[in-house]
Amino acid sequence: MGSTTGTPQRTVIGHSTGDKVLLFGGLPLVGLVLGFFLPRIARWAAARDWVPFDGALKLIAHWNGWWVVVVCVVLGLVAGVLLAGMALDDILKVTITHRSVEFLKNQKTVTVPREKVAVAFLDGKEIVLQDASSRELAREKHDQLKSEAKQIPVAFRAHGYPWSDAGDPHESDFRRWIEDDPDLPPAVNAILKVRSKAFDQGDKGKADLRELRAELANLGYTVKDRDKKQYWRPPG
Repeated sequence: MGSTTGTPQRTVIGHSTGDKVLLFGGLPLVGLVLGFFLPRIARWAAARDWVPFDGALKLIAHWNGWWVVVVCVVLGLVAGVLLAGMALDDILKVTITHRSVEFLKNQKTVTVPREKVAVAFLDGKEIVLQDASSRELAREKHDQLKSEAKQIPVAFRAHGYPWSDAGDPHESDFRRWIEDDPDLPPAVNAILKVRSKAFDQGDKGKADLRELRAELANLGYTVKDRDKKQYWRPPG
């Protein structure tokens, strides 16, 4: 999902017109259709004991009149719009200019000035920016399809950012974390231990992973995640 659009002044990756049409056209339409058929579905399901949420379905099935269909359609439409908004909010939007790179996701913005970026590259599905000391300035997962992801290097180069087609120049320095790693300071081990417990905590876990990565960066250490495993490297 997503596309790359731009002008000579800026390039935007994600949040394209196609994304918005697909989400705000498709999901509300699905909600409308489900809402229209919900009273019939409720009458069918209420007669079967094995169907979950039978209490709510029986209540809907008990109501009669055209207004029931209207209410269900409106509720389905509203639910579709809300879901579309949530889905769009969860898509990474990257705005690239000659002065900075801005990452926007879940109403949180990270802005990296151009002069701080020594190299930019893709690490799997993540866009990574590093400074001259190899410290990561940003690591954000993009939502582009494989064919569209080819435009990401083009966009960065067009605005004068040094791009590495070979990926992370410091890839060989990463090591998989093991609990109480003797090569790490106690504070770093403690943070990595807390991070290891955040992988299965849903949205709260994702927020913790980001915050704790930032704490590790403040201590000079870089961490990346693969299949719920943590890989770290020391200061450059």
